[in-house]
Amino acid sequence: MGGFKWIFIVLLWPLWAGAEELSWRGQLTQGGLIIGQAPPGTRLELDGQAIPLTRNGVFVFGFHRDAPPIARLRAVFPNGHQEERSLRIVPREYDIQRLNGLSSSKVTPPSSVLERINRENARVAAARQREIQQPYFLSGFIWPATGRISGVYGSQRILNGEPRQPHYGVDVAAPVGTPVRAPADGVVILAEPDLYYSGATLIIDHGYRLSSTLMHLNQIHARVGQVVHQGEVVATVGKSGRVTGPHLDWRMNWREARIDPALLVPPMR
Repeated sequence: MGGFKWIFIVLLWPLWAGAEELSWRGQLTQGGLIIGQAPPGTRLELDGQAIPLTRNGVFVFGFHRDAPPIARLRAVFPNGHQEERSLRIVPREYDIQRLNGLSSSKVTPPSSVLERINRENARVAAARQREIQQPYFLSGFIWPATGRISGVYGSQRILNGEPRQPHYGVDVAAPVGTPVRAPADGVVILAEPDLYYSGATLIIDHGYRLSSTLMHLNQIHARVGQVVHQGEVVATVGKSGRVTGPHLDWRMNWREARIDPALLVPPMR
């Protein structure tokens, strides 16, 4: 964890040069996350959305899987100077699988569970609306579990000609009971033992609406409102929900944008 903080300091690159400037690290790409520093008191906007800063001027924002090629960042510095820049977002190619001849039961959930799915989706969305003004994300990120990568961010299946929702996480195949650790410091904002799609599900808010979702768990060891620290065991790998085998599905959100967790950690050992 200490090594990550050292990297955070030396890999800050200036976005604007001059007496008043922004510095940042991260990838300007679809699914990328940016963590940066501005003079305290700076006001930031990304595509018209206000980006809150900590008292020390730290900020965070990210880009969705299908983010457009240009994002506009506007800064109003404490001395009144204003700057606006166009950020070029690098597009990515995703793995697309086409499967035909499937029975309808394999493509669309039965109508009897649609109400449950909508109710659970609303509960998850409400949890992510919390505003936790603490930059827990500065702890850096680690893999919450180790194992074979069995699913990647951005991939998508087209079933019987109908596009399904893209896969927004990284799947780590591991035996049931394998420890799942907090990928970064944060506060638990949701701990559900049985959601229709994701099974036992845990969401950790890393501050400023950046969160990790840990899905298909076997057991959850953390409770809502608990502050957890990077590396702390918070759950175990399972095969709950709609899965074909035991694995951890790790997803990340910044507000409504789906972030690629694999861009924040070293390659899997």
